[in-house]
Amino acid sequence: MEMTGVQWSVGIEVSGDELMTLEHIGDLADSVAESGGIASGIGRSSYGVKVLVEGADRDEAVAKATEILRTAARTAGLPEWPVSRVEAVSEDEDSD
Repeated sequence: MEMTGVQWSVGIEVSGDELMTLEHIGDLADSVAESGGIASGIGRSSYGVKVLVEGADRDEAVAKATEILRTAARTAGLPEWPVSRVEAVSEDEDSD
């Protein structure tokens, strides 16, 4: 039986110099909803998403989540700030 990948819960956040409004984060949330993701950052100078992705390892999962965040941010018209925090937990780690 070949394993194609593991389910990962990835939280990724970017930080900058502009406070995020309800409208900003609402647009981001709408953009990640189809991926089953959630958005955060209202009232902070950062925004982020938490998404479920499949990946062979942590690096692949983080890369996929980063692409989801970047695409959603572009759709929502948000600035492309540098990544400030990444959290990735696999379904295997979560069951320990």
